[in-house]
Amino acid sequence: MKDKIIIIGAGPAGLACAYYFLKNTDLKPVILEESPYIGGISRTHCYNGNRMDLGGHRFFTKNTEVMEFWSEIFTPVKVPLIPDKQNEKIFLTRERLSRIYFLKKFFDYPISLKPQTFINLGFFNVLAAGFGYLYSCFIKKKETSLENFYINRFGKPLYKMFFEDYTEKVWGIHPSKISPDWGSQRVKGLSILKVLLNCFIKKKNVETSLIEEFLYPPYGPGQFYEEVALKIEQMGGKIFFNNKVTNIEFDNDKIKSVITENESGEKFSYNADVVFSSMPIKDLITSFNKEIPVEVKEIALNLPYRDFITVGLLVDKLEIENIKDCWIYIQEREVKLGRLQIFNNWSPYLVNNKDKIFIGLEYFCNENDVMWNKNDEDFIKIAINELKEIGIIKKENISDSVLIRVKKAYPAYFGVYEKFDIVKDYINSVKNLYCIGRNGQHRYNNMDHSILTGFEAARAFINGTDKDLVWEVNTENEYHEAK
Repeated sequence: MKDKIIIIGAGPAGLACAYYFLKNTDLKPVILEESPYIGGISRTHCYNGNRMDLGGHRFFTKNTEVMEFWSEIFTPVKVPLIPDKQNEKIFLTRERLSRIYFLKKFFDYPISLKPQTFINLGFFNVLAAGFGYLYSCFIKKKETSLENFYINRFGKPLYKMFFEDYTEKVWGIHPSKISPDWGSQRVKGLSILKVLLNCFIKKKNVETSLIEEFLYPPYGPGQFYEEVALKIEQMGGKIFFNNKVTNIEFDNDKIKSVITENESGEKFSYNADVVFSSMPIKDLITSFNKEIPVEVKEIALNLPYRDFITVGLLVDKLEIENIKDCWIYIQEREVKLGRLQIFNNWSPYLVNNKDKIFIGLEYFCNENDVMWNKNDEDFIKIAINELKEIGIIKKENISDSVLIRVKKAYPAYFGVYEKFDIVKDYINSVKNLYCIGRNGQHRYNNMDHSILTGFEAARAFINGTDKDLVWEVNTENEYHEAK
């Protein structure tokens, strides 16, 4: 009898895992997806002919295997535009531009040392930043928090100006209470020294935060993952949508079946020889139909997450001109808005009417807090007023709007997270369970890292090796640094 391969979640990790099995074995995996969508948090939401990339997803990697996977599905091209065909299976090469909007002025992100930066900051802020950075070069703080992580790399004045408030917007908690692991995951080796080197030495391989261009599907990341899903089904894999995992049945220390429920309350049972899970660990532990150690359950149930809301606005024009940014990080303290996406700049094909501008206003919150529970119409009004207040739009130029909520978008690194290894060890004791992806490992992975966890998990099962390599993705120093 063939092994019954059950994969929970049709996001980047789950799809990559299924694709690896189908390409390298005769095993036919089954993917169980809770939502009606492909791509997880990397999906593209369509609204009135316009497309929203929820959170923004650059296709960039230093990993050869991931790059080969992307190139098998879509062909990278070096042209700015393509014929207007939705079936065109190519990656556009896009210029990376993200800036900070602070004091109603634009600053490069990551912070650059261009003359305009000094002009925007003013003499006294520049002086404070310079001395602060020099101080941090000689006197290092113990990296017990994300705050100290930033101060060691940028100095306290720059940290206060460009990192402190924005980080608290994103996570809802002060950086002094956040583990430095988040900095290691996302900022990696970036520092003022790296910024200086990047100014004077153009290296072929640079820090992830300093890349100047990236690949992007014409119709958003969802276009790519929908094509992967199609190939999976053509090769014999199966994807079942609207199937929420509610129970996982055990036979001693192994999973024997996965129970799901659809929107109508119908239940389905899938026998499993092995399970690859990208569902949030909090939900995974809750679904275990067995006695769970009290400490493990308590930690898992209290793992922190951040959710986010995107308000899409279709506008005739912006009040700021010549905007080529993909993202604008909003550092203005008087608004709750965290980031602003200009979807036209990710790809012109995301916008149905080429004479309009489609923007996404991103807010970070917790599920069921005041922001999350506010009705759509009221929230959109608040978002519009905030954008007007900081001089980005005028109300009369808005022609359409939409609001999308995304649960558990960001696994967070504070609270009981410091005890996460207890949960990780317990999960790894389940012999035929592999945790993959951002939520599956409670790790703030980039998209390429999530894909790689899917590959590594499939490979570990096929080769009969342990799970260590799956958990080591995005932790090894040689991956973080330029190759």
